[in-house]
Amino acid sequence: MKKFAVVLAGCGVYDGAEIHEATLAMLAIKELGGDYQCFAPDIMQYHVINHITGAQMPEKRNVLIEAARIARGNIKALSAFQEKDFDALLFPGGFGAAKNLSSVAFDGADATVNHEVEVAIKKMHKAKKPIGAMCISPTFITKVLGDVNVTIGTDEATIKVIEAMGGTHVETEHGDVVYDAEHLVFTTPCYMLEAQITDIWDGAYNLVDAMIKELNDEGE
Repeated sequence: MKKFAVVLAGCGVYDGAEIHEATLAMLAIKELGGDYQCFAPDIMQYHVINHITGAQMPEKRNVLIEAARIARGNIKALSAFQEKDFDALLFPGGFGAAKNLSSVAFDGADATVNHEVEVAIKKMHKAKKPIGAMCISPTFITKVLGDVNVTIGTDEATIKVIEAMGGTHVETEHGDVVYDAEHLVFTTPCYMLEAQITDIWDGAYNLVDAMIKELNDEGE
């Protein structure tokens, strides 16, 4: 059974992890015979957004505590992540990925990446284990790894950010997965494209399926 570490950025598309992407990624892992453990950095999220109005709210929330809502409480601080315990690393999207896990939403190509996120990516990369990224998350994968082939769909502004970070972007549609064989990075666009929840399932399933096939091929 292949074990995935799924890193969440909070709870909710505008200030945390995109819930459909996170949930369907976990479902895909189980459907394809794998298992997962959720993680999140134990930090304050950048801000809190009212998901009805889009307005910023005058309160503070913790990324780990909010992400625990998606994980039904079964979550660990990202500081506890050990690459030896997992076969693959997966990042769902959502604005939290670009606000809490990194500063891509504000700084573009000059973004910083949360230290624990960067360490997890580098450790899995060094161990030659697959890294998956959905939606906006390929941006900070590129920031950490540099010259990597990724996709966020067709959004021109984000494509320019990825290219400015040194990455190579491949335009894709729903369900498509870009596989960088050198770096073992798998990416799919999800809600970076106009989408229905069925489109997100296609992307999540195909991404996880490709990662598990890579792991099975390595084991042969």
